[in-house]
Amino acid sequence: MASGGAVLISGGASGLGAAVAGAVAGVGGRPYVLDRQAPTAGVPWLECDLADTRAAEAATRELAEQAGGLVGVVTAAGVDVPGRLGDVPAQTWERVVTIDLLATAAVIRAALPYLERSAGRVVTVASTLGVKAVGDATAYCAAKFGVVGFTRALAAELAGVVGVTLLVPGGMRTAFFDERDPQYRPGADAVLNEPADVASAVLFALRQPPGCAIREMVVCADRESSYP
Repeated sequence: MASGGAVLISGGASGLGAAVAGAVAGVGGRPYVLDRQAPTAGVPWLECDLADTRAAEAATRELAEQAGGLVGVVTAAGVDVPGRLGDVPAQTWERVVTIDLLATAAVIRAALPYLERSAGRVVTVASTLGVKAVGDATAYCAAKFGVVGFTRALAAELAGVVGVTLLVPGGMRTAFFDERDPQYRPGADAVLNEPADVASAVLFALRQPPGCAIREMVVCADRESSYP
């Protein structure tokens, strides 16, 4: 990632996305954010509900034009509503899959012409639940397993043209768990990563020189138990 290069971050207003935006700005890059909420003051952004994938594509193109091109995309947006398959309303279940998987593809699809021109980089954000399945998480596991497969196929498709990295993070200290029922929240003794530490790994992938690919990274707390 060249100094001054523009990086688009979906979900960049909070959690890992906000930490990535801060890390990009900290090394002289220019973060641009797609989110439903405003990011840190001064960061250019567009309000977008990523469940509307056509709107996500349009917003991506608009931000890319504002930025004068892109050198990187980080798809950090993600939601989850845990529960048994029969208990989670279909609309809610499908919204999780749409935001976590289909919007990931939509944003990258729209950004590709800009990334191809700059020989840029993509970092997708999966989860340890993209490689290990658990109960009461069918939507999230379906989406994140999908992100893993999508990213691996995309890396093969774009080899030599755009760098593609799959990030598999463990649990982090963010607001991601706040709206869950108490039974689905991490316990007081849970070992979680700081989002800034995971963001530094994302920055490492974005800053690799041409010809060097970081294909996959698992970044978790050293006592993470959800990874196989």
